[in-house]
Amino acid sequence: MTNLDFTTLLPYINLLPAAIAITLQVGLGGFILAIVLAIVVGSLRTRKLNWAVHLVLTAYVEFFRGTPLLVQLFVVYYGLPSFGIRIEPMIAAIVTMGLNSGAYLSEVVRASILSVDRGQYEAAAMLGYNSLQTISQIILPQALRIAVPTFMNGFSSIIKETSLISVLPVVELTKLGNQIYAKTYHPFEIYITMAIIYFVMTYSVTFLAKWLERRLSVWVN
Repeated sequence: MTNLDFTTLLPYINLLPAAIAITLQVGLGGFILAIVLAIVVGSLRTRKLNWAVHLVLTAYVEFFRGTPLLVQLFVVYYGLPSFGIRIEPMIAAIVTMGLNSGAYLSEVVRASILSVDRGQYEAAAMLGYNSLQTISQIILPQALRIAVPTFMNGFSSIIKETSLISVLPVVELTKLGNQIYAKTYHPFEIYITMAIIYFVMTYSVTFLAKWLERRLSVWVN
């Protein structure tokens, strides 16, 4: 511990902005895809569906919740080319992160929709709303307000999980750290710096989540 020397990182400081930008791009892109999937899949799974559609949606949710994200990254980027499907590493990372988080967040959306009082449906029917209008204009806005805190926790998780895409040919934060370690052999200085950067990014999401909750509370009141 007495031999710590953070100055060994100085020659590589200029590489950090690009690595952080890639981390945020993958995290934000994956989160946006996850939200879309969560809303669509979560909403559909609260309704009576054709058995084939129900089977597909259930298989999607259970597969991505029941297998490790790292394995999913390998399947998408390294496995799909065996079937003639080649995906750019950034796209593969975003798609895999989105599919994985979307499976988890879809259950949040489903539970949030089911938590809305059934009287809301009856009131909507009395006002002449059809099924689609009831879901999109009355039920879903209330459900998403309930789901916001968990959604933001999901965003924080995605930011942290981007470290796993270091197995792909993408120089994000963790891969940059590994490359610097290979040149300097100062693991503690490198990885404590990486940890601090990840903490700052995820803690910023926490502040955003609290701001959104306050805004939604004002809207409700």
